[in-house]
Amino acid sequence: MMSEQGPTLTEAIRFFSNPQNCIDAVAAMRWADGRPTCPVCGKQDHYWLATQSRWKCKACKKQFSVKAGTVFEDSPLPLDKWLIALWMLVSCKNGISSYEVAATVGVTQKSAWFMLQRLRKALQDEHKTKLGGTVEVDESFIGGKARNMHISKRRKKMELSNRGGKSIAFGILERGGKVRAMVVDDRERATLQGKIKKNVESGAEILTDELHSYWGLEKEYVHEIVNHAAEYVRGHVHTNGLENFWSLVKRCLNGTYVSVAPFHLFRYLDEQSFRFNHRNTKERKLSNADRFAIALSQIAGKRLTWMEVTGQVGQTA
Repeated sequence: MMSEQGPTLTEAIRFFSNPQNCIDAVAAMRWADGRPTCPVCGKQDHYWLATQSRWKCKACKKQFSVKAGTVFEDSPLPLDKWLIALWMLVSCKNGISSYEVAATVGVTQKSAWFMLQRLRKALQDEHKTKLGGTVEVDESFIGGKARNMHISKRRKKMELSNRGGKSIAFGILERGGKVRAMVVDDRERATLQGKIKKNVESGAEILTDELHSYWGLEKEYVHEIVNHAAEYVRGHVHTNGLENFWSLVKRCLNGTYVSVAPFHLFRYLDEQSFRFNHRNTKERKLSNADRFAIALSQIAGKRLTWMEVTGQVGQTA
C-alpha cells in the first residue's frame, strides 16, 4: 500500500477499494486482540457470515458488522467511502470541504457534510489527563466580519451578541505537548479559570496575556503575564504557540469552510486540534497513515445521528 515516499491518497483509494481490506483495517483498530466483540452481549464467541460480511454471535444469536458501535453505524455507505473521507480529513492541513469529499468518493454534498461531521466526532480527544509543565492560555474571537454581512444579518447578529456576532474560542497549549480548544460563552473570570483548573495540573506554569479574567491564577499556579501593549515576548514568556494555532484555525475556517455556524464550531476546533496534536515535530515524525490509524482507533463509542447534528434533539460536546 505504501510508496517509498510515504502513503498517498491514490494508494489509499487503491487499497480500500477491496471491501475486505476495509473490514480488516477497522477490525484491527477496534479489537487489538483480533477477536471481535459482540456489541449486544459483549461475548467473543462468534462465526463469520461470508455472504453478508458480518459476524453472528453464538451466545445471543445477534448479527453485527464492523460498523456496529462506531461513527459508521447505520450508514448505508460502504466502508471504502468512509475510510477515504477520513484519510482526507486527517491528512489535509487546511481541512477538506464537503464538496471535495463528495466529488472524490461519489456521494452527494449533503451526505459528505454529514460524513465529515460524524468523523469529527471521532477526532474528539477525551482529555483523560491534565496538562502540565509550561502552559500557554489564550482566547480568540471567531466569526464573520460585520462589514461583509448584509445589513439585516449584521443587525441581527449585533442584537444577539455584544461581541459583534462572533463566537469565543478558548485554548490551552502545553509546551511540547497537546492543545485543547473549546467554545466558551464569555471571557469572565469564573468561566476561563474554571476551564483552566479543569484541564491544567495545579502548580504548572501558566502564560497568559494581560486580560483581567486571568488575575488570581497565581494562587494555584505559577502565573506569568505578557503585556501585548508593550511586548509580545519576554524570554520564554509568550503565547505565540497558541496564537499560531489560532491562525491555523482561522485559515482553515475562512479558506476551506468559508462559513461555519456557531452551533458546529466546536467540531471544527476538534478537527484542527487533532491535526495539530499529531503534526510532525523534531521529536516525532508522523505519516498520513499514522494519523489515519490514530483516528481510526477512536471511532468506537462515538455515534452521531442526523437528528443530533442538525440540532433537532439535545446533544453534548
